[in-house]
Amino acid sequence: MNDETKDLTETLAFTLSVILSGNEAERRRIASAYQRGRQLIAGIPFDRGDARPRIIACSERFNTCDIAGEIASAGWMLAAIEERVAEKNLRGWRKLRKLVDETVRFLPSCQQTVH
Repeated sequence: MNDETKDLTETLAFTLSVILSGNEAERRRIASAYQRGRQLIAGIPFDRGDARPRIIACSERFNTCDIAGEIASAGWMLAAIEERVAEKNLRGWRKLRKLVDETVRFLPSCQQTVH
């Protein structure tokens, strides 16, 4: 039986390891791809309340970058995971949401600022 929560957690852990092992320039490329993913997602409507078209769009860009060996693929994957978790219908989605938020904080231009 497929455990989507487990699969997403493992993918998120791998994505975080890519971010943490990257140098500053690589983390900026990942952050840029993540931000482009968020912009892409914002422009795609839900399909009867389902975010699947948004997730697929980011997954396709992830695949293109991954095949080309581009580290930016991690940003596209992070955007796809974040969108899937935002549907709030996964087992343990609240914990996953926290993990996604923590992962995003490691991206240089995505860090939250304290006012």
